[in-house]
Amino acid sequence: MTTATLYDSHISHRGSAGSWFPVVIALLLSAGVLYAGVQLYNDLSSAPVMSALPYILLGIALLIALGFEMCNGFHDTSNAVATVIYTHSLTPTAAVVWSGAWNFLGVLTSTGAVAFGIISLLPVELILQVGSSAGFAMVFALLIAAIIWNMGTWWFGIPNSSSHALIGSIIGVGITNQLLARSGSGTSGVDWWQAVGVIKSLLFSPACGFILAFLLLLLAKSLIKIPALYKAPEGATPPPWWIRGLLILTCTGVSFAHGSNDGQKGMGLIMLILIGTVPTTYALNKSFPGPNEMAGFERDSAAAATVVNAKAAGYNVIGNPRPAVELYVAQHKINEGTYPSLAALITDITGQVKQYGSLAKIPSAQVGNTRNDMYLVSEALRLLAKDKEAELSAADMGKLSTYKKALDNSTKFIPGWVKVVVAIALGLGTMIGWKRIVVTVGEKIGKDHLTYAQGATAELVAMTTIAAADMYGLPVSTTHILTSGVAGTMAANGSGLQWGTVRSLALAWVLTLPAAIILSGSLFALFMFLF
Repeated sequence: MTTATLYDSHISHRGSAGSWFPVVIALLLSAGVLYAGVQLYNDLSSAPVMSALPYILLGIALLIALGFEMCNGFHDTSNAVATVIYTHSLTPTAAVVWSGAWNFLGVLTSTGAVAFGIISLLPVELILQVGSSAGFAMVFALLIAAIIWNMGTWWFGIPNSSSHALIGSIIGVGITNQLLARSGSGTSGVDWWQAVGVIKSLLFSPACGFILAFLLLLLAKSLIKIPALYKAPEGATPPPWWIRGLLILTCTGVSFAHGSNDGQKGMGLIMLILIGTVPTTYALNKSFPGPNEMAGFERDSAAAATVVNAKAAGYNVIGNPRPAVELYVAQHKINEGTYPSLAALITDITGQVKQYGSLAKIPSAQVGNTRNDMYLVSEALRLLAKDKEAELSAADMGKLSTYKKALDNSTKFIPGWVKVVVAIALGLGTMIGWKRIVVTVGEKIGKDHLTYAQGATAELVAMTTIAAADMYGLPVSTTHILTSGVAGTMAANGSGLQWGTVRSLALAWVLTLPAAIILSGSLFALFMFLF
């Protein structure tokens, strides 16, 4: 059977959804967009009157960010539905809608740890000045570069990691930013300690997917002696109910885990956009610290100040304390101004919050400065926890960690409407562009048709691996894990691999980082010139 014929036999197996089905989906999507629009309007109506330009930039940036999430849906979420479609467990329409719904729930229940882990890779000076022309150039460059690469690989039906592309784009912006500063180093514009950890998780995921799926299928064969489980579907006949339930369950798990991990990347960037355009509304989490939490915040601040002041003994702050802390965050090297300046900033933050009683009462003109101080101190404390030169005891580390958590609660938050629009973009991307990637996963990785056991095994490995990474705030690639998992099951089954497809996947995997770096770096330089 040719690839085209096989494609048609699977895709045409739709079932009768009824004319009401598209109407229901349209109504649900419209309700989500309306909810987000009302919430955004309410937030903006409380902000001071500004010129039209920030709102125009906000609209353009949000559209680009949601465009990235749609591309993410083309690639990553399409992998989640490939197995249920090619085993006839669900019709294509039902599969993409089901997957979209669980992506939606995954996004809504996400913690935000991955979102702000991604943001911390960006140059600190651009984050602190995200509302400037350089800040907008950064956001536009990295998003457009990631979209260009994702759309190109999608067009050729090559499963590609949106996470990989975004990380490469962030690195490209960081390097170019440092080169434009002419400081003599093209690498200090990137938090390489953080970047290496993220890249390791992305590089580890394909090997993890292949090996675990390979071993799990062999284990299943030795323990579960049910021949039907290891057979390919016959015609368009759905599998037995228990096999069908297993495949739908694993598809559900992958979709939910994908939403909770990948959906956060777009949310983090949208928060940067909101902070840059409407800082008075989105720079600080105005619900924290509340009246009942003020005493705890002041206590944690005092404990952290005591630890840092002990290290600052013998040094004095000269002038503005911020440059010394920014220098430490940028270069990761403790200098004589690091500790006294950090202690001064902690004291300033405590004084500001105590003076006004809560973050919600801080005057509009002061909000940006307070947020930047909090972010800067949080990043400095994160680096100190890893810095061997700091020589902090376990007790001191605990005090600084508690205070850092309080700062993060104040600055690293995601409104509900942001989660809703990201979830909608992911779902729409899946529904519009799923076919190209699904065909590659279902037909072009192995030489034989995907069996029920292979589909369930690959999905189970992807589901558990992504969920584990989400717990630790690590971005991983759904595409890498699932496609390598399918390849692992083909190898374990002795089915053989289509090496042309494997080479294309490997080439995209190798080229994504350098291509995204070059694209985003070039766009950032261009936008800096234009703006």
